[in-house]
Amino acid sequence: MADEPTPSYVAGEIPNGSVTAALIRDLEAAVGKRYVLSTPDELLLYEYDATIDRARPQIVVLPETAGQVAAAVRAARRFDMPVIPRGAGTGISGGALAATGGVVVALTRMRRIIEVDSENRIAIVEPGVVNLDLSKAVAKHGLYYAPDPSSQRACTIGGNVAENAGGPHTLAVGSTTNHVLGLELVLADGTVIWVGGRTRDLPGYDLAGAFVGSEGTLGIATKIAVRLMRMPESTRTLLAIFNRIDYASNAVSAIIAAGIVPSALEMMDRMIIHAVEQALHCGYPLDAEAVLLIEVDGLEESTAEQSEDIDRICRDSGAREVRLAVKQADRELLWAGRKSSLSALGRYFPNFYVLDGVVPRTRLVEVLRASNAVAEKYGLAVANVFHAGDGNLHPNLLFDERIPGTTVDVLQAGAEIMRLCVDAGGSITGEHGVGLEKRDFMAWLFDDADMAAMSSLKVAFAAGERFNPCKAFPTHRGCGEVSVANAQRVSARLGEDVYV
Repeated sequence: MADEPTPSYVAGEIPNGSVTAALIRDLEAAVGKRYVLSTPDELLLYEYDATIDRARPQIVVLPETAGQVAAAVRAARRFDMPVIPRGAGTGISGGALAATGGVVVALTRMRRIIEVDSENRIAIVEPGVVNLDLSKAVAKHGLYYAPDPSSQRACTIGGNVAENAGGPHTLAVGSTTNHVLGLELVLADGTVIWVGGRTRDLPGYDLAGAFVGSEGTLGIATKIAVRLMRMPESTRTLLAIFNRIDYASNAVSAIIAAGIVPSALEMMDRMIIHAVEQALHCGYPLDAEAVLLIEVDGLEESTAEQSEDIDRICRDSGAREVRLAVKQADRELLWAGRKSSLSALGRYFPNFYVLDGVVPRTRLVEVLRASNAVAEKYGLAVANVFHAGDGNLHPNLLFDERIPGTTVDVLQAGAEIMRLCVDAGGSITGEHGVGLEKRDFMAWLFDDADMAAMSSLKVAFAAGERFNPCKAFPTHRGCGEVSVANAQRVSARLGEDVYV
């Protein structure tokens, strides 16, 4: 498919009222008047995701079927309006924001589990299915869906596909891309196609693999075929308690070096421990500097042996205590603390900026120290909770956006911490995506030829800048203007200096 001309709009230029009114009429004809939103109060709800960027669309449409999605895409195309796919809005990179305005296609009404093939361990779902709801639905078959973002009670499978979401339990079994077999897609011209299928390793180009993690820039997934996993016979969860975060970091490397790959290997620092304990009383020790939450699953004999080995390794690395939870209720309480850790930070500050860098496990100690030093330089509190097993760091910079200048400091500190990760041999994202937030950092990892090759996928999918402009790559001619305009809006609202 040939690429199409870039839409005629300019970033920040709102189409005139007559064009908007005509597009609204077409969208109402496609999905029903009730499911087209265009008033300021309605649009305000779609200005946000879980990052600190903000951008308001002109129109939001809520389709219920693939046919309605295709009709909405064709209508937007007729008026040269960009299309922004949106899931639950829990993303942490600005991926669901309408960076240059346009039509947000919110997929939350498409929440059917269409098929469960328990014998072949496959499910076909719509993009609005909530992540945890899928595991609940297939539990009666002794199955579950493995990728489990901390927001799994709210985030949707479609959004997980867009960002190639991970989670605490993806260390051993891989992130979303390892569990998606095929997808039904709506392309930029409204065509509906399937890529991939119901089995793994099909011949030909891996178009499903290319689509997962494309952040809504290539098309819109309307059905998703995922593989399910068998529930393990035995699961054991360990809480290793350390007086120094360095000891905990060293234990992470020692566990992997011993040939043990747990299903989960998470770290929480003192500030996270205190926030969680105040909120949920999970039993984390308040005087610890760090804890490791480690889980192994499999056959009973295997988990018993592995948990003993992990206990020994943690103690040899400096753990003062290692607790073992075997009962379901005890394990669930420990995990409730981990998965509620970010929301618990609201007890300290009204805002947080969660980062998503990756570093080699052997450099965890070094990068943690350097990240904390950056936060201290800007006078910011930082709380660390992250997927230590694969070196996926999540420093949370805590702040109050109502204080003039603070948002500027947070963004600058975040950029410096991302650079630390890259300089240590890591990456700018492990599971949250590049989105609007980190697109300007891509040049740290890739040269112009690399990015041109990746951007050529938009040509192959005939997407151009019609789908989710300004995300993942700073290719649109108005993307720089978006940053300035957004900063001006936020600055005017909060009384800050403009951040450019």
